[in-house]
Amino acid sequence: MMKMNQKLMKIVLNKDSMRIEKEQDVVPFRNRVKENAVKIGMGVVNQTKLITAASELVRNMLKYAGGGLVLIEAITEGRDSGIRLTFQDKGPGIKDISLAMKDGFSSGKSLGIGLPGTRRLVNEFDIKSIFGEGTTVSIIKWKNG
Repeated sequence: MMKMNQKLMKIVLNKDSMRIEKEQDVVPFRNRVKENAVKIGMGVVNQTKLITAASELVRNMLKYAGGGLVLIEAITEGRDSGIRLTFQDKGPGIKDISLAMKDGFSSGKSLGIGLPGTRRLVNEFDIKSIFGEGTTVSIIKWKNG
């Protein structure tokens, strides 16, 4: 019997967006992420990982770019369901992404665990940045991942 290799496609079930412009936007954003995670039946441990990653990325967006836009999507791929968050800003961008993704690197006065730590908390992590134009980070946390 021949097994066919099928590429599964991510399907968006629900889409929402939120502007992040000030520190006071962080808690309502975290709450909206949690609501979406609860709706798909994500367990508490994975909710915590997702919200922790989201908090780090939204604070980076505020600190380095003065805010931006976050897309919140409930997605499905085959039998898996999850939450995809896409952070878009028009900040200064990241000069060297590979350096920024190394543990211990910090462009500020932090411990330098933000981006690499965030990557470890989620199932999928993608970052694109154009120096002088902005950064887009997309993360996915699967319900059972």
